[in-house]
Amino acid sequence: MFVADIRKEFYEVVANQRVAILVAPDVDALCACKILQALFHCDQVQYTLVPVTGWQDLGTAFLEHKEQFRYFVLVNCGANVDLLEMLQPDDDSVFFICDTHRPVDVVNVYNDTQVKLLIKQDDDLGVPSYDDIFRDEEDDEQEGGGDSGNESDGGSEPSGKRRRFDEGAVERRIERQRAKREWEARRHEILFDYEQYEYHGTSAAMVFFELAWVLTKDTKDMLWWAVIGLTDQWVHDKITHMKYVTDIATMQRHVSRHNHRNEDEDNSLSIDCMRISFEYDLRLSLYQHWSLYESICNSCYTSCNFKLWSLNGQKKLQEFLADMGLPLKQVRQKFNSMDMSIKENLREVIEESSSKYGMKDIRIQTFGVHFGFKNHFLAGDVVHAAAALLESAEKDDGGGSGGNFVNALDCLSRSHLERLHSGIDLAKRKLMAIQQTVASCICTNLILSQGPFLYCYLMEGTPDVKLFSKPVALTLLCKYLLKAFVCSTRNKRCKLLPLVMAAPMDVEKGTVIVVGIPPDAHTSDKKNFFGRAFEKAAESTSSRTLHDHFDTSIIELKMEDRTKFLDALITLLS
Repeated sequence: MFVADIRKEFYEVVANQRVAILVAPDVDALCACKILQALFHCDQVQYTLVPVTGWQDLGTAFLEHKEQFRYFVLVNCGANVDLLEMLQPDDDSVFFICDTHRPVDVVNVYNDTQVKLLIKQDDDLGVPSYDDIFRDEEDDEQEGGGDSGNESDGGSEPSGKRRRFDEGAVERRIERQRAKREWEARRHEILFDYEQYEYHGTSAAMVFFELAWVLTKDTKDMLWWAVIGLTDQWVHDKITHMKYVTDIATMQRHVSRHNHRNEDEDNSLSIDCMRISFEYDLRLSLYQHWSLYESICNSCYTSCNFKLWSLNGQKKLQEFLADMGLPLKQVRQKFNSMDMSIKENLREVIEESSSKYGMKDIRIQTFGVHFGFKNHFLAGDVVHAAAALLESAEKDDGGGSGGNFVNALDCLSRSHLERLHSGIDLAKRKLMAIQQTVASCICTNLILSQGPFLYCYLMEGTPDVKLFSKPVALTLLCKYLLKAFVCSTRNKRCKLLPLVMAAPMDVEKGTVIVVGIPPDAHTSDKKNFFGRAFEKAAESTSSRTLHDHFDTSIIELKMEDRTKFLDALITLLS
């Protein structure tokens, strides 16, 4: 059920208990986890933190901890499946779910005892009403049992009368069965409409930040994590522009409140102070930690607008730089080393030239943070860094995905700035790999129109193919590739199609990872229908698939079954 008062029904319930926190592998979940950890530290609540990568992992983690814990907090996982059916917990286990995945499973919504949803009601959830999807079994039994009694009592009556009476009972029963069939057909239709599309709701970090605010325990660090959680949804294209702007306005009010509160204090200029500011900044990834030239080349927005994979695009970029009047020497060196005179009005200069080149919305509302005097980061920089650390394939600290999780969690706190800088370096490599892969896919026409969708398969042996065996990196590549394709194709029909992309996952096991994303349109509501489509296609061809990711539109598939799975998908969506 939905929790109406998060303070009373969630926080005060777990405050004196031991809690297990199960966290999904995405940046928003990490931020929500940091906020919750900070709150638990304030009140000395004992907790155990368990990173979970998919449904199987979640099941294993639950089995390992169900003896010691009664209360489980699930961050960005668990809302979109029937959790009790999946985990089969004891009657006294209670699950608090803070998850951005929609639609929320109806059994979770209507379970009053064990499943508590920490989900904002103002997201238009459209949950079907209880009577439309659940019938009381007693009613059916009464209906079924009522007739048989009538038939058996009429032993002493004349047979003619009894037959007429029977006919009435049979007609009633037939009528009831017909009504039940109609109800079931309508229920099926309602559930299909409700569960057809997958999309995302309000950031989990924002939900927990509002809890901290209600408890009057919110700090600047928590506020910054909430901002990063929201920015993660924007960077990875999970929410609409309208939703992003609305949520940014909410965060801006909190930022003003905190800044106002701190103006009276003396530490506003101390060496370790933290200042968060609202900024109307450029849509250039990591440009303050890179050279401006490389940032323009490796940011999705600019590289797609210039079509940098073509010679004409490269020429256009040189013209653009000339139009801004920036010397190449300055543009190609690290941003920190550029002349102050150029940096002072750089944003205005770039914005002015961009509008001439059709990039009207190169500036975006976001937040920046200053740690002391030296370190300045934009929220988007931190998102890229944390995401790169989460899926890092480097074997430096060992610990596999668990080590990555801890590193990504560390990079969010200001006491581990060196970790954040290493994340930024990884993120640069990742963005360059994405850009090169996009260019090679477009130049070698690897994107094929399959009728109802576009399809692209990354061959084994493609550079950086190992990087794209990870879900977040592959999804980001998929989104960049679709934008680039829409910019470069002349076929108007293809511009409106969704994209399915596959990449080798585990060569020894012979598996590929498959991602589907909705069409790239400015008006897109970011709703993704591939989750249901993948399930149906796998079912109808009995392909060997693993639907283990919390995002249903990401699956693993046996290499040999790829062709029949695709054929089924084409038939299904045509």
